[in-house]
Amino acid sequence: MRDVAIRVERLSKRYRIGVQEEKYETLGEKLIAWLKSPITNYRRLRGLSHFDDRDNHREDVIWALRDVSFQVQEGEVLGVIGRNGAGKSTLLKVLSRITPPTQGRVVLNGRVGSLLEVGTGFHPELTGRENIYLNGSVLGMSKAEIDRKFDEIVAFSGIEKFIDTPVKRYSSGMRVRLAFSVAAHLEPEILLVDEVLAVGDAEFQRKCLGKMQDVAGSGRTVLFVSHNMPAVTRLCHRAILLNQGHLVMDGPAEEVVAQYLADAANTAAARSWDLAEAPGTDELKLTSVSLVNGRQQVASVVSVEDELYLRIGYRVQKPGLRFRCAAKFYTQGVCAFATVEPTETVREKEGTYWSTVKIPPHLLTEGEYWVGISIFSSRGRKIHYVLEDDVIVFQVTDPITGNSARGDYTEPFAGVLRPKLEWRLEHAS
Repeated sequence: MRDVAIRVERLSKRYRIGVQEEKYETLGEKLIAWLKSPITNYRRLRGLSHFDDRDNHREDVIWALRDVSFQVQEGEVLGVIGRNGAGKSTLLKVLSRITPPTQGRVVLNGRVGSLLEVGTGFHPELTGRENIYLNGSVLGMSKAEIDRKFDEIVAFSGIEKFIDTPVKRYSSGMRVRLAFSVAAHLEPEILLVDEVLAVGDAEFQRKCLGKMQDVAGSGRTVLFVSHNMPAVTRLCHRAILLNQGHLVMDGPAEEVVAQYLADAANTAAARSWDLAEAPGTDELKLTSVSLVNGRQQVASVVSVEDELYLRIGYRVQKPGLRFRCAAKFYTQGVCAFATVEPTETVREKEGTYWSTVKIPPHLLTEGEYWVGISIFSSRGRKIHYVLEDDVIVFQVTDPITGNSARGDYTEPFAGVLRPKLEWRLEHAS
């Protein structure tokens, strides 16, 4: 059994924030406030650094973390996800010993490296070469270690031509590339990573993801904070979900990501309505929409290799209606594809019906997909009984097993679809 690399026990972190100043409308109120100001100012200054249990319910006190506990085994890659302000960065800062906890404790077994604030320690007047040594020292690397990795750091950054130019003449993108290159070549036993995949241009982000995959596969313990859900499910087998400072879920990465997406979008891969609130007309109501896998399980996070079924449920309240169902799949701000029942058919009786469409494996690329549903008749005058956008949402990931359309190619694919097509090799002789 592997040893525990990180143990977090009932960790809490409390901060005091600014509050709106009280306004005084009358001369008497202003005079009383002036007389009380020495005592008021003393209490305010003392309160910036002193807390007691009576402060916990004050409006200027917030808990960035509250009673968080978990363990990470040696060699494990743990994803940390949650909305902005959930406490993710605070957690990493406590683990990095940048800020002390208010309550609880953290036990770390091994040398810790942090990729939190990329570029910390850079000096604009120094050259890129000098800043590599300065920044590497700030991050805990020895001179011998920097010497050994110098050429690799420069090559990874892609700014070899400007390495002896003062950093103040770099573009912001060049500075970030060099800073990440230094930080990415740390070799600690425990690595804490906060949103590093958001740096640089698209090409450099691909290199960052490749580097993170190397780190994840090298046996080092990693805490990986990101809003890039495909990257989390690809790099991590396990994840934790934070919400308003509380740990609300700890489990397999795909399940935790599915819960996060459902919470963030206020929807998921399945949705249903009571008949009184269902979208539609008096003649026809949309009652349910779900995305299920081959095992007929609702699937908020799916693999590119999965066979999927979109199941549309509706209630016909007027016998003899003729119509068809259609669905549109949106990703990356565009419609990836639309599908429609091939013919309009008559539903002779009242009651609940389901229309199901099969989505073959190896069609969708990685990313988040939103599904819109329409039910309509186009015989003669077009009638829309249902027209709903963003009904359900799901996430597609690629495990990079070699069986998908990417084969063993590890860099991101372009496009909104990824069909697995047959290739053939011929030789002229």
